[in-house]
Amino acid sequence: MWKRPRGGDRDRGQAAVEFAGVITLLLLVALAAIQLGIAAYAMQQAGTAARAAARAETYRESRLSAQQAAEAATSDWLTVTARSQNQGGSAVEVEARVEIPSILRVFSFPDARRSVTMPRD
Repeated sequence: MWKRPRGGDRDRGQAAVEFAGVITLLLLVALAAIQLGIAAYAMQQAGTAARAAARAETYRESRLSAQQAAEAATSDWLTVTARSQNQGGSAVEVEARVEIPSILRVFSFPDARRSVTMPRD
């Protein structure tokens, strides 16, 4: 005669399914935290690039363009674009854009932008 399984036998495998769900959720949260860290780093690098590019534009002896100075001041794995505008000859304004790389396609951010205005020498 067939015996009815006890309660413990019916729940076999439930812990593995719950573990897989929790691990997936924890992995997604960890990737989101890493992505936010990358975005914050890109914002900081955009500020650094803008200051370096503005400094290069203000010195008459500088051999670097704004773009070259911005690229030299940032990490190699980031894509940076610097654009300078003269402010009536007495100052220069530089805007730097850094593309924020994404880990997954789910995470997409606009470019990090920073602008700096410095007086000319």
